[in-house]
Amino acid sequence: MNKLEARKLETIPILNLANEIDELWEEITSAIQDVLRTGTFIMGKNVQAFEQEAAEYLGVKHAISLNSGTDALVLGLIAAGVGPGDEVITTSFTFFATAEAISHVKAKPVFVDIDPLTMNIDPSQIESVITKNTKAIIPVHLFGQAADMGKILEISAKYDLKVIEDVAQAFGGKYLGANLGTIGDIGCYSFFPSKNLGAYGDGGLLTTNDDGIAEVVRMLRVHGSRKKYYNELIGYNSRLDEMQAAILRVKLPYLDEWNKKRQSVAGYYNEMLQHVHGVSSPFKAPYADHVYHQYTVRIAEGRRDYVHQALKEQGIGTMVYYPTPVHKLPVYAHLRYDLPQTSRASEEVISLPIWPQIKRDTLETVVATLNTILQSTYV
Repeated sequence: MNKLEARKLETIPILNLANEIDELWEEITSAIQDVLRTGTFIMGKNVQAFEQEAAEYLGVKHAISLNSGTDALVLGLIAAGVGPGDEVITTSFTFFATAEAISHVKAKPVFVDIDPLTMNIDPSQIESVITKNTKAIIPVHLFGQAADMGKILEISAKYDLKVIEDVAQAFGGKYLGANLGTIGDIGCYSFFPSKNLGAYGDGGLLTTNDDGIAEVVRMLRVHGSRKKYYNELIGYNSRLDEMQAAILRVKLPYLDEWNKKRQSVAGYYNEMLQHVHGVSSPFKAPYADHVYHQYTVRIAEGRRDYVHQALKEQGIGTMVYYPTPVHKLPVYAHLRYDLPQTSRASEEVISLPIWPQIKRDTLETVVATLNTILQSTYV
């Protein structure tokens, strides 16, 4: 074995889906073969069954499968009555799709700063930006942890605003015992493969207890029609395919177990990193059942990028979510927001390897390597 091959074997990725696939191989391949044998690949029995199973798991009246989490946001905004000239309040410390969906319906994203502890939207700053054009709030449950929904719902009730939860990173997470995505008017989920509940391709879900919203979303996902070739709205082609639905049906019963394992990994990291100088473990809010889609620490004093590169050189995969806040991206930079906590977080955060089946010795290697790198920066 040459040095390059040895190096590849030593590499620790930020996420390893191979363990999950090995664990579920027989169930997954059986489900895929069953779909192939039926010859039905769009809107078949697996899509219907998955929607029912997801609704039962979440405790919500309607669970509508879609092509992606981004589509869930777009269709949710339309169904909530958001359109041209409206404003939607959200966070800038999120994946671009959150704001992109607002712009797609020709509304205006209005950004507020984050709580420096949770890194979720700071409810204390929401009221100050509400105008006569404000139509909705999109809180993002970042990295698997609930935003402060109680305070957000108080504000939404006071000003008659819709609340659309972005749950792309938090399937199975809770706020005071309530499943995320079932607390506001609409919940939007992503099944991108890296998510806690991920497909092996793209997929999304929208949840609601509102019959009217559900009816509109179901029409929008199939070109704005209730029945084929009779179109009542300008809609989209946004259907979860039968193969992905079958895979998600296999995986959903394992989700709680996997989330508990993620929490166990986070607990180990928390314990070991408290002795490492220069790193801050993620804060867990007392109201949140954090499901750790990412285990995101903060490296202060301008050392984050050095640490990121040094870990990479040692064969340890990490990611920076997000190096550029949405309000500083080229498409929104002209809005000239000043969000100091968001900007600071983008300069300090780094996510460490985490997946349910990650081994203890792998975690030990990550922590030891991070400690060594940080010690070298303080010499």
